[in-house]
Formats: sequence, structure tokens, C-alpha cells
Amino acid sequence: MSAPEFERIALADGRALDLVDAGEMSSIALVLHHGTPGDASMWTSWSDACARAGFRLIAISRAGYGGSSRRPGRRIADVADDVREVLDARGIDTFVTAGASGGGPHALACAALLAPRCRAAATFAGVGPYGVEGLDFLDGMGPENHEEFGAALRGEPSLRAWMEHNGDAFRRVTTDEVIAAFGELVSEIDRAALAAGEAESIAHTMRRALAPGFDGWIDDDLAHVQAWGFDPAAIAVPVTVWQGDADRMVPHAHGRWLAAHVPGARLAFAPGEGHISILTNHRDVMLRELAEAANAP
Repeated sequence: MSAPEFERIALADGRALDLVDAGEMSSIALVLHHGTPGDASMWTSWSDACARAGFRLIAISRAGYGGSSRRPGRRIADVADDVREVLDARGIDTFVTAGASGGGPHALACAALLAPRCRAAATFAGVGPYGVEGLDFLDGMGPENHEEFGAALRGEPSLRAWMEHNGDAFRRVTTDEVIAAFGELVSEIDRAALAAGEAESIAHTMRRALAPGFDGWIDDDLAHVQAWGFDPAAIAVPVTVWQGDADRMVPHAHGRWLAAHVPGARLAFAPGEGHISILTNHRDVMLRELAEAANAP
């Protein structure tokens, strides 16, 4: 299959969204939420696997990334409005959703706010909420994340200054520079996954996502250290929480917290897997389980 093409659609509030819509003949829509930073191009390499699993792949660049207009002050919950508009425009009645890393809570927002239209959800090394009982948000993260989220907690001016000083390492990153750019955020198994071919895809996504600037990344970080705007305990659809214990970007405590606080959630714990390797090594199982959930009575 050829690489999916990007589209840009207009929303009711005048913003535009950058998206990929592949596999229109498939019966099940899968809405995928990219990491932080990132954009819809993160998922283009999944198009063939999605087709094999029977999915129509819908990947949306969150506001401020790639070709998507900024939505200043957005919360995690606000992504549900954008997803609803896209689904309505495409005539899609039901869907399943998944998100990786910073996209994890955005998938959960859709599960909470778009049910029963959303039939199931999954998080892939998804981040948990900040400032909640039972989760030390920063514990176990690499030092780069401590600096970044520390800046976010001081507010947008501080975070923007941090981005201007540190963000170009990702905005202009080449394949050969990816491992160094991540620094202490990648474990040995993630370094191996990058060296085996993931670095090229990630470098492309970073350059495309950040081409217009750092607004999307800034707004993501600010949203992650504020209340999500929905209650994970209100989710009533099947949820699977994928998490490894060699993850220095989103430590496994986040996955355990989510599995304990989303009703009925199943923790798919993958010992030895990191933030990147869990996606490369478990993709087909992740998609198969989502397809099974979508087709469940």
C-alpha cells in the first residue's frame, strides 16, 4: 500500500485540522492520537497493519502541530470536540481509539466523552494525570522531562523560553541525531529500536510536527500538568493500558495508576519494554485486541 496522503479540513470554529484518513472501505474506524511532540505522520507506518486488522485509520494532528491550527488554552478533554467533527464529516457512527505517550489521555478523553459512539480504547505507554493521589508524575522520568515539565508548571512564558532553547534539537533533527536528541529519556531497548529503523520515522514526524513552531508542544505540556477536563472513573467502555518497565519517558507507575482508576481497565504489562520498543514489538497484538473489542457484542 502506498503511503497515506494528508488532508486539511475546516472546523466549525474556523480552525483547520491536519489528518490522515486511510482504508475507507474498512468497516471499523480507528482514531489514533500521536505522542508529545508529534503529529499524524507518526501513524502512517501503521497503515498496512491497520488494514490487515480491518481498520480505517484516522490520524489527526492535534491543534498547533503540523498543519493543524492552534487552539490556545486547550485541555485534554477538548480533543473530543475535534474528533467528533471529523467523524461527523466522514459519516462515521462508531469507532475505537488509541493513543501513545502524550496521546494516551486524549484517547481516554474520547472514551469518556464520546461514548457510546466510542466502543473501546487503549493507551500505549500513555501518560497519567498530574497532581493526583497515588501517582508521582515525574518519578522515574529522565532529567530532560524534569526540566521540561518544571518549565510547564511555571507557566507558558517559562515553557516557551525552554522550547526556544531546547526545541530545535527536535525541530531540525535528522535520523542520525535522534538518539542523542532524546538523551537520558531512552533506555537501552529503546536505543536498539531507534537504531533498528524507528529513528528515521521519528525524525520525520518531529520535523513535520514542529515545522510551524512549538505551539502544539507547548499546549500539550500545559494541558498535561492541568486537570484533564474529564473523570477517568467515568469511562464505561473497554480499555487496555499497555506499559513497559524500561520506559524513561512515561514510567510504568503511570500505566499502573491508569489501570487502577479506569473502571474495568486491563493492564497489558510488557516486562523489559521501553517507550518506543513497546510499539514496535506489540503493534499487531495491540491492533488485533482493539479489533476484537470493536466487534464484541
